[in-house]
Amino acid sequence: MAAQVPATEPSPPDTESAKAQNPNVAIIQGLVGSLMMLAGSLGVGWLSLASYDLRRNPVIMWLRFEPEGSVLSVFLLALGGMLLVRSWLRLGQRITSWGPETRPVVLKAIIAWGAPMCVALPLFSRDVFAYIAQGLVMVSGLNPYKDGYSQISNYLQIGADDLWAQSPTPYGPVFLWLEELVIRVTDGQPEYSILLFRLISLVGVAMCVYYVPKLAELHNINPNRALWLTAANPLFLTTFIASIHNDALMIGLALAGLYLAATKRAIPGILLITLSVGIKPITLILLPFVGLMWAGKGASWPRKFLYWFMTAGISLGILWIMGIINGFGFGWVGALSTPGSVWIWYAPIGFLGMLVATLGNALGLPGWTFADIVHTLGRVASILIVFWQMFVGEYSKLVRRLTLAFAAVVLLAPMIQSWYVVWLIPLFAVTGIRNDWQVKTLYLIVSFFMVYAISDQLDIWPYFDFSLIAARQIAAVTALGFAMYLIFLDPKTKVLFRKKLTEPSPGELRVR
Repeated sequence: MAAQVPATEPSPPDTESAKAQNPNVAIIQGLVGSLMMLAGSLGVGWLSLASYDLRRNPVIMWLRFEPEGSVLSVFLLALGGMLLVRSWLRLGQRITSWGPETRPVVLKAIIAWGAPMCVALPLFSRDVFAYIAQGLVMVSGLNPYKDGYSQISNYLQIGADDLWAQSPTPYGPVFLWLEELVIRVTDGQPEYSILLFRLISLVGVAMCVYYVPKLAELHNINPNRALWLTAANPLFLTTFIASIHNDALMIGLALAGLYLAATKRAIPGILLITLSVGIKPITLILLPFVGLMWAGKGASWPRKFLYWFMTAGISLGILWIMGIINGFGFGWVGALSTPGSVWIWYAPIGFLGMLVATLGNALGLPGWTFADIVHTLGRVASILIVFWQMFVGEYSKLVRRLTLAFAAVVLLAPMIQSWYVVWLIPLFAVTGIRNDWQVKTLYLIVSFFMVYAISDQLDIWPYFDFSLIAARQIAAVTALGFAMYLIFLDPKTKVLFRKKLTEPSPGELRVR
């Protein structure tokens, strides 16, 4: 695949150095951080109104319904989350060699840091309650591509965000079936439903853990460093385990499909990526590049177009059969606009649209009409980049080209969520993240989104003086203060954020 070579040869591990750099210290610190997040989730994590037993638990009652308990929960969540970031950074520093002996260390960190999140109340997002509500829509015999979960009796009791209550689901047929299965198994009981959805996410996490090293090895990238950058990453763990996003299964299936396609098993690869599309249709972007893998190195343009046609035919054929089985056809196509109908200030295109709208309104012009034009131009630009990567570039860099195309679609959209960024991390990691501005950018991105997540969505009881606004302010100040400490003051981690390039880490691989 990619033409990449080691920057340095891995040095033999020195026993005394290994003791001095004991990675278990970072793992234990990260475990403490994850346990703090678990404790904080009991007070400010999302809890359904229908979870009657949990709401009567004396500990949870104090943490959720007393101001002192809520304040404590906010501090525990913020400090724990940022301690986990520091532990991840320090683990990378404490590993003196990225040789085979480091794989168990990274796996130990993933398990230790992820385990407490498996039993935490949902954090940073309440999408899992939307999954429950959409499952009830399926069980009720309604069409989720036409009927929002507002059609379900007492849907507010479930805990789903009212913002999307009347919107069609943006998910594909595979995830609709999973939602229906969970509801039929649990009869819609929130706690058991959450556990099953988290189990589904863990399947996706396990697939990422398995296939990231394999894809990295195909590109001559150190597999253990790639695994640390991806699956031990606190943003990855919190997004996929604590927040229970279905994106975990989506990206896990996509990585598995890419690996099979890259190892001359194109049809099984297309099948797995199609299943990924059946979770969230965004991974359709991968299929043209899989078609190029199938066509082979040095393929003529007629051959490339033939294999693009066959790839599309197989994938769309499977999706068509799924549509016949569930009776909804390609209804998910019309629902694709649901997540793209909003914008956010930190997305480059969203921020630019906001500036244009503000300026336009100040001049007495239809500012938000101009903002919509900016958003449209961003989407058009992303499509052009996708086509450029499809038609221009080396065969050996197909996965990297795919990654850049995927990144363009994400970064040029007016709305970016933290889990959108997590889609990209494994793809960049397996094709090479250098130990210079590239990895520093990743550190900053992870720090930013952890701070934002910690201060964004908190479940605060609305009937006492400690308001949601106050809770968010405390969380933001605590998390941001910790982040500033890591970047500017911490003698161990501040060196990671310096502009001056560092020497390559042992075993680090650079793009030639």
